[in-house]
Amino acid sequence: MPGLDTALPLPHEEQLGVALVGLGAYTLNQILPNLPASRRCRLAALVSGNEDKARTVARAYGLGERHVYNYDTFDRIAEDQTVDVVYILLPNTMHRDWTERSFAAGKHVLCEKPMAATVADCEAMIAAGRTADRKLMIGYRAQFDPYNLRAIDLVRGDNRQIGTPRIAVGNHGRMLDLSDSRDGWRAKRDLAGGGSLFDIGIYSLNGVRYLLGEEPTEVTARFMPRSGRSEVEVEEGVAWSMLFPSGAVANCTSSYLIEGVNRLQVQGSEGTVTLDPATKYYVRHLILTRGRTHERIVIPNTNQFAAMFDELAEAIREDREPKASGTEGLRDVRIMEAIYESAEQGRSVSLI
Repeated sequence: MPGLDTALPLPHEEQLGVALVGLGAYTLNQILPNLPASRRCRLAALVSGNEDKARTVARAYGLGERHVYNYDTFDRIAEDQTVDVVYILLPNTMHRDWTERSFAAGKHVLCEKPMAATVADCEAMIAAGRTADRKLMIGYRAQFDPYNLRAIDLVRGDNRQIGTPRIAVGNHGRMLDLSDSRDGWRAKRDLAGGGSLFDIGIYSLNGVRYLLGEEPTEVTARFMPRSGRSEVEVEEGVAWSMLFPSGAVANCTSSYLIEGVNRLQVQGSEGTVTLDPATKYYVRHLILTRGRTHERIVIPNTNQFAAMFDELAEAIREDREPKASGTEGLRDVRIMEAIYESAEQGRSVSLI
């Protein structure tokens, strides 16, 4: 056996079977191609409202038709012993219902972020998991990305390099293309729950939280000017700042009206850590700046998707809460509700 760059996968019978609910662009282009890289999980079933598409995808990935479900037949998945985990990849306002259905079927749940449209929905999802005695994890893939993990270490870990963190910055922006079916639902409040904040601003919010390792105590926000497109029912841009117990301040933005912004940064008393791009699927750049020295850090063989799946499988095996649990998802939704409240009322909102 030659030396291995990555460990071999577990035997098939030791891997957890994952059912994917929703066959949109993210599932087809990111999750399905990366799931085989997981050591501890494997594809077990597909759930889609488009049965022809589901059957086509199932054949491509070697799944028999008996492991293909539609939204009406989903509850029969309780009888499918090949399925251990249900990954919910549907519009945000559908997360609670499908999480509760998955727990009722006796399955563990991985739910895409944001966890849900409201704090009340998040709390109901957590309660359902406890009642079912099953694990709930939120799909914060960036929390498993080696570049983001190295940035955390540089900011506040054993290898901290920038002194006392003072200012954090999070900027995420992209153009919302209403001619693209993958963006159409994001413009609808009854499906998306929120706008750019829910979709991409959550990367700025969650990113500064895990980089600083603190929870904010106060938020101040304002909405940015809109495009005037009548089809867009949600906010297109928001800017907000957060105060942290240490005295650090975070300044963040999200926007559907700017192109290609994907950046996290922490400025400290002795240096700066910059991730730019910070949360893209395959390309991340990490730079440590100290004085006039700029060090670009390169980490080979990274797959944040596989690491996310493996963490859930390990948490299930060890019977512990997974990293990025439902509690983590609830924290972000609670803060996002406060951001909206601040922007709507024109005042700061306490998070204590």
